[in-house]
Amino acid sequence: MCNGQHGAEHEGLQRCCRSAGRVHGFVQPWLLLLLLQKPGHGYELMERLAQEEGPPGADPGLLYRTLRQMEEEGLVHSSWDTEGRGPARRLYEVTPEGMEYLRAWAAKIRHTRNRLDRFLAEYEALFQAGEARSEEDVRTR
Repeated sequence: MCNGQHGAEHEGLQRCCRSAGRVHGFVQPWLLLLLLQKPGHGYELMERLAQEEGPPGADPGLLYRTLRQMEEEGLVHSSWDTEGRGPARRLYEVTPEGMEYLRAWAAKIRHTRNRLDRFLAEYEALFQAGEARSEEDVRTR
């Protein structure tokens, strides 16, 4: 279980808990959101992702592959930033297509949140105010 208990009877819960909080493909909308707040370089984006509580951390390889893929899909645009010290770095910015993609993600998240709220309401109706009913009581409802 999530609280450290193990056993075959808890295998399904273990699978659920391992992936809790992670949404497949969620790093892309987080990157777009960060880039809308302020265009940035890859390394800077990695640091900003690490500061946020919500998004998953990104290793450099995953981050740069994701940025390249997003650029190929037209979600971001990059240009060489030659100002400042050190070598030139790519500066990433969101395109209009990236804005539309982010809007679609926000709509998907709202829909998912509504479904989760309905699930929790049904769950709480079965187990009122922390008072757990026996499995038999729940099944005979």
